[in-house]
Amino acid sequence: MTDPALAANRDRETGLWPLIRAERAALAADLADLRDEQWETPSLCAGLTVREVLAHLTAGASLNAVRWLAGVIRCRFDFDKQVAVRLAEQLGATPGETLERFRRVVPSTTKPPLPAVALLGETIVHGEDIRRPLGIRRDRPVDVVTRVAEYYRGSDLVVVAKGRIGGLELVADDGPFTAGSGPLVSGGTVALVMAMTGRAAYCDDLEGDGVEILRSRCGTA
Repeated sequence: MTDPALAANRDRETGLWPLIRAERAALAADLADLRDEQWETPSLCAGLTVREVLAHLTAGASLNAVRWLAGVIRCRFDFDKQVAVRLAEQLGATPGETLERFRRVVPSTTKPPLPAVALLGETIVHGEDIRRPLGIRRDRPVDVVTRVAEYYRGSDLVVVAKGRIGGLELVADDGPFTAGSGPLVSGGTVALVMAMTGRAAYCDDLEGDGVEILRSRCGTA
């Protein structure tokens, strides 16, 4: 007999893959006409260009649990080194090759040992890491971003988010997302997600007595 809880979780995971594919496809389309010099634009990920962040996304869509664990062991549990090694594997010789490698993984359902919602979150967050410095805007259904916000409010698994918003009240002004209590931080759901995951630039899009507290916590692990 199938465990109802396991079946429900499998259904939730399955329902997230079309959203992940849509995010990847939109990002590939947004980057299709970049000039070579634009690929070297610093992203919102410290120390990485937009091209390198895209290669990182490709790596995440190319690693199953076995390959991920093998890489972690090979890097002696240095997770930052593992990320750098996998990024280098997917960078390619030219920006065009970087983009083509990413296009190939748009439909992929391969992932490290993480819930699918974490992969959706990473795709949205890193997509914004790339888009904002390039002046590209993407509008998403608020319910999609709300699912990611709800995940991050309770997790420090991939990136510190739950710990970063402790003692603050977050309220979306474009959707149903709320979290916590304390000094208020309000704004769009995307901006809240990006600030929750440490992107100080998005604090400029937020309002409330808690914004500067949250800004001071951005950029910390």
